Amino acid sequence: MLLHRQPDLTVVMDNVNKAHNLSAIIRSCDSVGICEIHAVSYRKTIYAQQNAAAGTSKWSALNLYTNIEMVYNKLSELGMQIIVATNGEGCLDFRNIDYTAPTALVVGAEWDGISKEAINGASHTITVPMLGMIESLNVSVATAVILFEAQRQRTLKGMYLVPQLKPEYFERLLFEFSYPQLSRELKRNGEPYPMLDEQGGIIYQSLLS
Repeated sequence: MLLHRQPDLTVVMDNVNKAHNLSAIIRSCDSVGICEIHAVSYRKTIYAQQNAAAGTSKWSALNLYTNIEMVYNKLSELGMQIIVATNGEGCLDFRNIDYTAPTALVVGAEWDGISKEAINGASHTITVPMLGMIESLNVSVATAVILFEAQRQRTLKGMYLVPQLKPEYFERLLFEFSYPQLSRELKRNGEPYPMLDEQGGIIYQSLLS
């Protein structure tokens, strides 16, 4: 799983507050190899609702913010293009974006849609073309559709065949996923993680030292 992680692909949830949507989006992120997700909320309830996605969020870090500008500043520093999913005029077909470039996909709230602040900071706005009577998909469904297009493009380019994580980050996540209870204890005590052998076993000499 770690060998397929894509650190330059992420999702920003702009005031997505329903627990089942949060959970479904996080599941989709994990399935395409996203290791870090961002969420903006003006409501404190997202902290409680986050528990509904706890089973999946343990594989993908979820960062919480109070405004979209904070997220965009961080993404800009990382050199990511910001792709906002909406249904306004002038939007590109979501399939016409190059998702092999460092990309942050921004999706909006269930009731109000994407915020003006999020749209104003976008590199591109995109939409999922609809042929029926409804005007838009559920936010979690739309996110999944777009992310699997990103996965398709990245697969064709061979991006899942080459490890993308930095070695030190890879080793840290490998230990935390392999030994969750021990890693929590070591982190709580401010102690370094021990090294692992080729079979994933702990090298106890490094733990003692």
